[in-house]
Amino acid sequence: MQDFKPLIVQSDKTLLLDVHAPGADECRNALIPFAELERSPEHLHTYRLTPLSLWNAASAGFTAEDSINVLKTFARYDVPQVICAWITETAKRFGRIKMVPDTESAPAVDASAENAANAASENADDTSPNQTITENLILRTDSSAVFKEIEAVRSMKKYLTPIYEEKTNEFSFRLKLVDRGTVKQELFKLGWPVKDEVPLREGEPLDVNLRETCVSGKPLTIRDYQKSAAEALVGDKRPGTGFGTIVLPCGAGKTIVGMKIMDMLKTSTLVVTTNISAVHQWIDELLDKTNLTRDQIAEYTGENKEIKPVTVATYQILTWRPEKEGPYPHFQLFKERAWGLIIYDEVHMLPAPVFRVTAELQAIRRVGLTATLVREDGCEGYVFSLVGPKRYDVPWKELETSGWIADAECIELRLDMPPEKELDYAVAGSRIKHRIASENPNKISVVQQIVENFPEDKILIIGQYLEQLYEIAALLKVPIITGKTNNAERDEIY
Repeated sequence: MQDFKPLIVQSDKTLLLDVHAPGADECRNALIPFAELERSPEHLHTYRLTPLSLWNAASAGFTAEDSINVLKTFARYDVPQVICAWITETAKRFGRIKMVPDTESAPAVDASAENAANAASENADDTSPNQTITENLILRTDSSAVFKEIEAVRSMKKYLTPIYEEKTNEFSFRLKLVDRGTVKQELFKLGWPVKDEVPLREGEPLDVNLRETCVSGKPLTIRDYQKSAAEALVGDKRPGTGFGTIVLPCGAGKTIVGMKIMDMLKTSTLVVTTNISAVHQWIDELLDKTNLTRDQIAEYTGENKEIKPVTVATYQILTWRPEKEGPYPHFQLFKERAWGLIIYDEVHMLPAPVFRVTAELQAIRRVGLTATLVREDGCEGYVFSLVGPKRYDVPWKELETSGWIADAECIELRLDMPPEKELDYAVAGSRIKHRIASENPNKISVVQQIVENFPEDKILIIGQYLEQLYEIAALLKVPIITGKTNNAERDEIY
C-alpha cells in the first residue's frame, strides 16, 4: 500500500526515510548515489538533495531520470513537481561546460611543460606582472546563454579570454594551464561544474605490486568492492578519468583500495593523511601488503622529513609555517618528485590551505578516500572540483549484511540536566549552551555503567572537553590521549 512506503519527499529538498516501513533498506541503498544523509536518529533518517549530490551522481552516470524514478518508487505521497523540475534542471548542468586541451595553440599538453608551468606558478610572486605561461586550455560550452552568463562575471575575466566561433555551435574561452583548478573552483561557486577532459601526465615509474601473501603470513584477498572502487578511479586512462573521490564506510579497507590503485598505476606516490599515527599505519600496511621495501618508503612529518618514491606525509606538516602570514615551506613536497599519484586520506578533512596547492596539481592523478563527503566548513564543492567527483560509493548496510564490516548499532541516551545547571543553561549563549550540555555531570555515572556492562570489549570514549575527559580517565583508571600525548605513547595505546 502507498501509505506504507518508506520515503517522504518534501518541497524544501529534504527526504525523510521511515526506517521501520517496508522497503526502508532498499530505499536507503537507492538514495546513496544522489542524496546526502544529514541525520539518522532512531525512527526517521533525514537526507537532503543538493546540487553537489546530483552532480556527483551525474559524474557516475546516474541521470536525473534515475533520481526521480527512485523518489517516485519509494515515496509515500506524491513527489512535489517542483522537486522533479529542480532535479532535472540542476543535474543537466553537469557536462554543459567542458575543459579540453587547446589544440590550436599547442599540439598537446606536454608533461615537461606542465611541470615547468606548475613550478613557475608555485615559485612566482603573486604580484609579479611579468609572469607568462604559454600553455593554454579551452573551456567550451554548446550554449550561448551559458557562455554569456560566464562572460558577464567580473571575477572570471582575469582567467578567461572569450573565443567567438560564429560558424559553430560551440562557445569557448581560453585559459592558462596553471589556472585549471582555480577556474573549476570558481565556476563551481557560480553553479557550473566543469567536466575536465584534459589529459593527465605520467609520473615517475615505480614497480608496485600487491602481494598474494602478506609479510605477516596472512593471504591477501582483494574484495570485489575494493577492486571495483580502484577500477572506477583509474578508469581506462582516457581524459576525464584518473581522479576523484571514493567513499567507503569505516572498516571497509580504504587503505587497501589506495594500495590497489598504486598497483594499477605503478608510479611514484605521495600519500597525505591526518596524523603521525595514520602515517605509521600506512607505512606498516605498505610494507606488509606490497613488494615495496623500507628504503622505498619515506615519512614526511614533524619528526622525520625524508622524500622517497613513496612518501607519506601529514596535513599538519604541510600547513605549518613559521609566520602567520608567511609562505608554507613544506608545500615544496608536492613538486619534489614527478609524482604520478597523490592519495588524500580522509579527504573530508583536507585543510583549506592544501586546497590552494591542490588547485595547481590538476595534471596529477589523485584520489580522495573518505567515509563521508560532508565537511564542517561546507567546502564539499572544493573536493569535487579540485580532487574530483565521487567515483565510487557502497552502502554500509550492504557491507554489513555481507559480513565485511561489523554490525553497527547506534543507541542514543538522553540525560536530564541537573537542576542547579538549568538556569545557567537557559541564559547562556549558543556556544556556552553547547558546553554546559556537553559537560553535563550526569554523563559521568552513565559512562561508568556502560563500561562496566561490557568488561570484555575494547572501548574508546571520545569527548570534546579536557576537564571532563581527565575526570573520566581518573575514575575508570584508564589512559587518556590528548594533543600533548607523544606519538610513541599514542601508537602504543591505539
